Amino acid sequence: MKSMTGYGCGECACNGCKITVEVSSVNRRQGEISLSLPRELEALDPRIRDEVHHRISRGRVNVRVVLSSAARGAPRRVRIDRELARQVAREYRKLAAELKLAPDFGLDAILRAPGVQQADDPPATGEDSWPAVHQSLKGALDQLVAMRAREGQHLARELGRQVRTLRRAAQRIQARVPAVTRRYRSQLIERVREAGLALTPGDRERLLREVVIFAERADITEELARLQSHFQQFDDCTQSTAAVGRTLDFLSQEMNREINTIGSKANDAQISRLVVDMKSELERFREQVQNVE
Repeated sequence: MKSMTGYGCGECACNGCKITVEVSSVNRRQGEISLSLPRELEALDPRIRDEVHHRISRGRVNVRVVLSSAARGAPRRVRIDRELARQVAREYRKLAAELKLAPDFGLDAILRAPGVQQADDPPATGEDSWPAVHQSLKGALDQLVAMRAREGQHLARELGRQVRTLRRAAQRIQARVPAVTRRYRSQLIERVREAGLALTPGDRERLLREVVIFAERADITEELARLQSHFQQFDDCTQSTAAVGRTLDFLSQEMNREINTIGSKANDAQISRLVVDMKSELERFREQVQNVE
């Protein structure tokens, strides 16, 4: 069982540059990837998303890739294409003459022209940088998955405690079921006596039928059996290495359905109080499940 919350960071050098990948994740019902890439590495977007999908199945994942100089603070050398700069200047003057404007452009305008300034050590781009990006991404994802696994252990313990509470309440309800029918039969007989009526054999038979009908209507055996099945499925999820968040979300909905049915069918104050307690604990369970991958 893994949490959906985590963080990881990886770094790798590539052609005089340093590639840093930061990956963080937060709760989200479905899988979602938000990717921030420098312009030089935009071609790697599909590959990065595929790698993340292979490791993370649920939650919002934020991936940030940063490209910087390998030597911190070291300035990059810049080369000026003087021939291109002269051509740009000539074209600017021609255009100014055609438009009958003063050629008041300065050096800054020429330097901003594409290609005039070039770095002698351009950063790695595209497919050439993929091995370094992949190594950084793998390191970041390894850290992220490890953190999510540690958080998942805490979640598993808390969810296990909540399920144990639900199990105890279900056992108490199961033990209470026979007394409910006996209490209903006793109440019917007491009402007849209070009314001063004598029970004929036919009356006793009708009374018995009434008790049987009540017992069938208030029978919660199936609901309790399904609850136990859901508890067992939770135990199986805690032993699974796969993503179980959606399964636990579904189980919480099914447990809620069974608990509601028990509350509506069992005509007993003690069972009603136990149902209220179960609903409260199940709500906490459902909130925690939203954190599970």
